[in-house]
Amino acid sequence: MKKILIGILIAAAVGSAAFFLFKGNKDEMNFKTEKVAKGDIVSSITASGAVNAVTTVLVGTQVSGTIKNIYVDFNSVVKQGQLIAQIDPAIFEAQVEQAKANLLSAKANVEKANVALADAQRTLKRQKELFTKNLIAMSDVDAAGTAYDAAVTQVSAAKAQMAQTEAALKITETNLRYTRIVSPVNGTVVSRNVDTGQTVAASFQTPTLFNIAQDLTKMQINSSVAEADIGKIQIGQPVEFTVDAYPDSPFKGTVSEIRNAPVTVQNVVTYDVVVKVDNPELKLKPGMTANVSIIVSSKSNVLRIPNAALRFKPSASDQQKTNEKREKGSGVWVLENEKPKRIAITTGISDSTYTELLSGKIREGQEVIVESLSKPKNQSQSPSSVPRMRF
Repeated sequence: MKKILIGILIAAAVGSAAFFLFKGNKDEMNFKTEKVAKGDIVSSITASGAVNAVTTVLVGTQVSGTIKNIYVDFNSVVKQGQLIAQIDPAIFEAQVEQAKANLLSAKANVEKANVALADAQRTLKRQKELFTKNLIAMSDVDAAGTAYDAAVTQVSAAKAQMAQTEAALKITETNLRYTRIVSPVNGTVVSRNVDTGQTVAASFQTPTLFNIAQDLTKMQINSSVAEADIGKIQIGQPVEFTVDAYPDSPFKGTVSEIRNAPVTVQNVVTYDVVVKVDNPELKLKPGMTANVSIIVSSKSNVLRIPNAALRFKPSASDQQKTNEKREKGSGVWVLENEKPKRIAITTGISDSTYTELLSGKIREGQEVIVESLSKPKNQSQSPSSVPRMRF
């Protein structure tokens, strides 16, 4: 009895396996569909960039010397004209004193030249009077005239020398004033590149001591947009972006500038699109990486087609069964009498999921094919489902 029951179970199992095997071998067409419905579409261009302050001032020094004092640090709030660092002024103070002494000497030389000029003028006058009385020769008058002209020239030279020393004094006073490093703007110290006791040299180029952001409540993003998308960007377009520090908190901004200077990196041409952003809570910090979405167009409550339906193409075998020819242009496939049928359509704006339907014989609620679930003939049986014969 048990043997008979076991035989029946084996026969049933073999029959079921054969049924499913032959059923799987049937060349059926199964498709996944999705309804066409109304909704919102937001077309955007993605880019990446860095968050920066709108105005950043690099504060340096025009004189060389040793940093004597530093009065601010990172994140310090400074006012325009505030003293933020001091270079040791001892050498420059001595230079000012020397220039003042040179100026005093030059002024004395001017006075001396004026005295000599007055004496030469009196001598010339006296010689002329004596000549009119025939008491001296004309050569004596000429000699007195020459001495007078030389005295006039000497006064001019002394005055020029005094002007030079005055200019030298202004230079030394200016250099002394430059030992006081002051903030040129109201803002926040972003970086400090020197320490007390450090020597800075301004011989060849101005070293940067501080980096001051003028207003961190107003930020900008310098985003790189590919040349294929730059034609769609317009000033004033809204922008949404996220930063890694706040991935779930999107920020909003506005396109303020499209720079014409191309940037080529590894044969890829991009353009800098500047996005202005309000930062009242100071969440955004300079240098943050921003993932930007520039909204180029948006429409509400429009009929939309899933992008997967636009990408769908029936296999060669399925197309032979439907007798449909491949046509150019946009189109979607629907099921008609359980067979795929292509319908040509005209599309509008698109996002990552849906595309606007402008025209075509498609109505709201109609099912469109987005994916084929049928297997090709050569994949109807997986290798693991086919019994192997061992020898």
